[in-house]
Amino acid sequence: MTTATDLTTITLTISDHVATISLNRPDVLNAFNDEVSAEFIATLKHIARDDDVRVVVITGVGRAFSSGQDLGDLEAKYVPGHVPTMATDLKKRYDPWVKLIRTMEKPVIAAVNGVAAGAGCSLALACDMRIASEHAKFIEVFVNVGLVPDSASTWTLPRLVGLGRAMELCMTGRPVKADEALAIGLVNQVVPADELESATAKMAARLSSLPGKALGLTKRLLNDSFERTLPEQLEAEAFAQDTAGRTADHFEGVTAFLQKRTPTFTGK
Repeated sequence: MTTATDLTTITLTISDHVATISLNRPDVLNAFNDEVSAEFIATLKHIARDDDVRVVVITGVGRAFSSGQDLGDLEAKYVPGHVPTMATDLKKRYDPWVKLIRTMEKPVIAAVNGVAAGAGCSLALACDMRIASEHAKFIEVFVNVGLVPDSASTWTLPRLVGLGRAMELCMTGRPVKADEALAIGLVNQVVPADELESATAKMAARLSSLPGKALGLTKRLLNDSFERTLPEQLEAEAFAQDTAGRTADHFEGVTAFLQKRTPTFTGK
């Protein structure tokens, strides 16, 4: 097991090809500030380059996944005459990790242990799969402070739950509890709180045992499919299949099938 020791607002452990990133500011419900964002982005970049890591899990320490932006950091700024530079903050603090998660050719699982609000909700939605504790709650809180959803929520949410439902959740800012989140397709699983870690580990282990290149290519195809025509998608599938067909894992999979044994994939 590898544990990063130079991080102060998140923790990173790597074991059995699974990297687990935990937001670690439980006293403020794992809210984002500049330090969290910088460490999170740097860690994601490191993981993306680490060939030993095949699956990524993102979760929170304590009773929350993440409450989003740390509004306490803004108290000194919000005086009469203050004009926020929202676009600059997004491009520096949030947009980089959204892009890293969506383009990283490794499965990323959100283990949502509690409230996921604002940018914390966006973080959960940006992941490829979501396993939620029974105590999880998703809230697009932006409208409550006169803002619009960001960190890709307006891109991910309608793809998960449909345009009409996304409109409702973003415009009302109402909380979505775990059981409703499962019913509307916002999460993949809901489990008892004391089983979240084991359920996530089971999914991560399953994914880490599969052909990594095939998973990465599949993720890319699915993410890009919304912007392509059918002929373009067929062409992209053909190219990806050609790429996957040249991997050692493809050869191992076919050979194992013919030999009637369980394949051993190496991610190569």
